[in-house]
Amino acid sequence: MTITADLVIRNGSVYTADAAGSWSDAIAVRDGQIVALGSRHVAAATTIDTMVIDIPCGLVVPGFQDAHVHAPFAGLNRLHVDLEALGGIEDYLSCITAFERAHPHIEWIIGGGWSLEHFPRGVASKRLLDKVCPDRPVFLFSRDVHAAWVNSEALRRAGIDDDTPDPPNGRIERDPDTGEAIGTLQEAAAFDFNKIHVPIPSRQTWEHAILEAQNHLWSLGITGWQDAWVTPATADAYRSLADQGRLPTRVVGAQWWEWDQGLEQIDRFIEERNQSTRPTFRAGTVKIMVDGILENYTGALLEPYCRGCGGIQPDSGMMHVDERMLKAAVTALDASGFQVHMHAIGDRAVRASLDAVEVAQVRNGAGDNRHHIAHVQLVHPDDIHRFRALGVVANCQTFWAKADATITDMTAPQIGKSRIRAMYPFGDLARAGATLAMGSDWAVTTANPLEQIEVAVTRTDPADRGARPFCPDQALTLPAALRAFTAGSAYVNHDRGGGSIEVGKRADFAIIDRNVFDPTTGPVGEAEVIYTVLAGAVVYEQ
Repeated sequence: MTITADLVIRNGSVYTADAAGSWSDAIAVRDGQIVALGSRHVAAATTIDTMVIDIPCGLVVPGFQDAHVHAPFAGLNRLHVDLEALGGIEDYLSCITAFERAHPHIEWIIGGGWSLEHFPRGVASKRLLDKVCPDRPVFLFSRDVHAAWVNSEALRRAGIDDDTPDPPNGRIERDPDTGEAIGTLQEAAAFDFNKIHVPIPSRQTWEHAILEAQNHLWSLGITGWQDAWVTPATADAYRSLADQGRLPTRVVGAQWWEWDQGLEQIDRFIEERNQSTRPTFRAGTVKIMVDGILENYTGALLEPYCRGCGGIQPDSGMMHVDERMLKAAVTALDASGFQVHMHAIGDRAVRASLDAVEVAQVRNGAGDNRHHIAHVQLVHPDDIHRFRALGVVANCQTFWAKADATITDMTAPQIGKSRIRAMYPFGDLARAGATLAMGSDWAVTTANPLEQIEVAVTRTDPADRGARPFCPDQALTLPAALRAFTAGSAYVNHDRGGGSIEVGKRADFAIIDRNVFDPTTGPVGEAEVIYTVLAGAVVYEQ
């Protein structure tokens, strides 16, 4: 029987990202599924009613899947004060001023995206905000979402003064001479402030933010993602959009492990999971933030931070969840059928996360929950092989693996030369047989998969391609990087229908304006997505 295609893409190159890394030159789609590959078979399925896209110079790849993204928060920033793409303090203040003047009736000025390297010691001052917005409270998450920049009015409304003690797992930055609260809140100090004092967005606002993020991600060829921090409010918005048919993208929601609670919160996770069983949204993952970040000395290390390197906390960092509780939590979550998504920056946090999975497997047996560790900035050499042995996926944020100002000015002086040489060991993990997935951590950095893949392959900042590569022996090949952002992330998301271009699979793919495997076409990060196809429907056209 002859199959009639709804959509055909032809006259280009098709990288399938299947297990063999095979290629084709045409795709036929019917009812949202791939029904034929190869020009001969596709021609037989093409009729006068078939929508045909010719791409003589283009490349088709599976739809990218972002395994670690904060879509609602990034979308909310885009609707408010979005500092992500700006270049420094003056630009930040101009943006804040423009938003404040354009929205005279908004009670709180919120948003985020500022970078630590633009401020001395990574600490932003309330006085800068007071100059442009003295009368309304301002709360702006940093780009890495581990700190917040607030003005004096925000501190006043929260009752934070020079004598307010630091919360557990957090820090109120203070003037080293006077003890005055400067205007930067670190870790739990920022999270608690946001949860308690900043007005809660309505469900409609969260829906608008998610749709804003979805449209942006579609423009980059992304057809699925894992939200690395869903709250009850954002989960409610996702469910509402799914019920309205406005969330065709498949989303996995990672519920947040509260640091000040224990195993009792698993009952709440189960209830949320049971409520979130939509075809395009489910919440069967739990996110545990095991440590912080290196730049503010909260990343957990096996050896202390460098003394005398300009640091303010010459210790070994901060475990937000101690090893004993982490083992108990991962074991209980694994037994309850949850996937565990662990944030681990420092080598101590990575080891503790692997230890926790190992204990869970001993007690529960090997399963298929596909636990993963995000960021893996520092991994002790003894732990590299354990990812494959334990079946733990390395969830890589590859855009960070370059010698930018954050690395050279803030991270390197704090951890020393020997550890800086071992940062972001994606190459070692791949050679050891670990399964790699990729996620942007947007809005921490760009959501563009092609820019992230370029850094994974070159270990060089796209803004300074002539610079010396950062730890070049840890680079990935282009096929490995593409597979990580497609098949690898689909594996993490338990998405059997996505991740590769094969007959019978869902028709999710991105069409790129050039064949990035051909070096004569220019840098990978300069390529552009011209179409995004989701379940056979064109959801983005350049």
